[in-house]
Amino acid sequence: MSEHDRTFVMVKPDGVQRGLIGEIVSRFEDRGLKLVAGKFMQIDRDLAEEHYGEHEGKPFFEGLVEFITSDPVFAMVWEGKDAVRQVRNMMGETDPAESPPGSIRGDLGLDLGRNVIHASDHEDPGSNEREISLFFDEDELLDYERVDEGWLYE
Repeated sequence: MSEHDRTFVMVKPDGVQRGLIGEIVSRFEDRGLKLVAGKFMQIDRDLAEEHYGEHEGKPFFEGLVEFITSDPVFAMVWEGKDAVRQVRNMMGETDPAESPPGSIRGDLGLDLGRNVIHASDHEDPGSNEREISLFFDEDELLDYERVDEGWLYE
């Protein structure tokens, strides 16, 4: 893993409907992560099935696909030192009831099926690159330096 990596994050339809995009973006910015791509979009069934492909055949697969295609999502790519792991830690557990206060799901999520946010899995190497490429073309990922980067990293 490179010192600075990129990870995929998505505010799910429940988070969009509850007006949580700004809150979630602010948490990552406050942490010092850099937003390098963002897209407000409606996911179609083909993309949803590809995105959740590892769950195909499981009893909850159809529900995942139906939910993620039900309303708009906000897809993002964040960059920073160990970004995949940092985002997962900030997000909390899949089940909001098991997520600590201070985590996104611990503070904002109420239900396992409506847990507000998705992010690439740090325990599945390469999932970040795979998910980024599903939702963004290479030319949509921006390289730039934030003025505060010198204060964030040694």
